[in-house]
Amino acid sequence: MAGQITGLDDVMKALEQGVAIDRVLVDRDHDTTALRALCEAAEIPLEEGSTNDLWRMSADGAQVALALTGRPQSESLEEVMTAGGCVWLFDGVEYSTNLGFAIRTAEVSGADAVLLNVSKTHEERRTIRRASMRADRFIPVIYTSTDDILEAAKAHGFRIVVAEDVGEKGPWDEDLTGDVILVVGAEREGVSQPVLEAADAVVKLPMDGFVPSYNLQVAVSVLAVEALRQRESRGK
Repeated sequence: MAGQITGLDDVMKALEQGVAIDRVLVDRDHDTTALRALCEAAEIPLEEGSTNDLWRMSADGAQVALALTGRPQSESLEEVMTAGGCVWLFDGVEYSTNLGFAIRTAEVSGADAVLLNVSKTHEERRTIRRASMRADRFIPVIYTSTDDILEAAKAHGFRIVVAEDVGEKGPWDEDLTGDVILVVGAEREGVSQPVLEAADAVVKLPMDGFVPSYNLQVAVSVLAVEALRQRESRGK
């Protein structure tokens, strides 16, 4: 599960002790020369941000440096599945802004990767990045096909949990821990039939009104927070 090391001294100590760190973020307005040298020697990616950036991202108030742990920066579907953990599939979601918001929610809730089975132009990918607050700096976002995702899930022993109206129980009644792909579909079409047929479990968000469904962001947020709650309570 993704985590943070906060503070310049603690990040440097962790690097010196060989703690597995996936990425470091530093305040561009402070002298972090020694930390930069350690990151370069260990070949750990380093990002710069403003004081406000680090304050917003830190779990422990304003800091000069943050380290991201527990989330390898995979660059392929195979690497994502080999690493394991909580992976999101936004199945057939087309609107770039919605995708960006969803990726941001996946990142902030501690997921390990995001899979997208839609084709996007360079400009659309820029829109997704902006809407996600450039969350792809901290979580792998892999563009691939539905068939490849389903084949990889089976090969690596991932469970597939879909949020869809045909479900009969809430997400809090389903195990969302371990190696799992959480799936939310496009607002109009929902989850595609191949993914639905491959699902190990289908959960439903309770509704009590006349509008036919929640919007995408609500569905993602509810499932993300519940998955995080379960992982934290079970230490997974």
